[in-house]
Amino acid sequence: MNSLIKHIALLAFTVLWLSGCSSNIPDLIKQAPASNIQVKQVQTTPDDLFNSQVRWGGSILGVENQEEATLIEVLSRPLSSKGKPSTSGSSLGRFKIVLPGFIEPKEFPTDRLITVSGRVVEVLEGMVGNYTYHYPLVESDAYHLWAEVKDRYYYPYYYDPFYYPWYPYWYRRPYYWY
Repeated sequence: MNSLIKHIALLAFTVLWLSGCSSNIPDLIKQAPASNIQVKQVQTTPDDLFNSQVRWGGSILGVENQEEATLIEVLSRPLSSKGKPSTSGSSLGRFKIVLPGFIEPKEFPTDRLITVSGRVVEVLEGMVGNYTYHYPLVESDAYHLWAEVKDRYYYPYYYDPFYYPWYPYWYRRPYYWY
């Protein structure tokens, strides 16, 4: 009886430990499609690439809510093997994501990283300043909004001779001196 309880506890611990290793990133985002179609290719030859499966990502530029759907404008960036857009390097162009229903714009702030997996459904014509721009429109099968990375403040190193662990404990500064 005692060993049965130990085995059940070990099994419960293993399940909890393994569930902590799981990721909330959708499988469509983790795995790249067979074809590696880029934004520029769709802009130049849109008729050949309609209904093509793509996995693109980048920085959010804006959110536009319409009557039945929401368009998210994205500045495309290169993706890592896991699908996360890089924050450095040059842009690969712009594209738009269509999501059904209303999306709160505050939940998709500008400069936040997003990755989408879906099909290219059309090319929209829009303006960037005074320039006419052709936006590939991706109908989303899955998307992932990456966590916001906050800057850390690193405290400057200062010399404290009493900090070093090789000093005997009676020679160190007491904790209440700090």
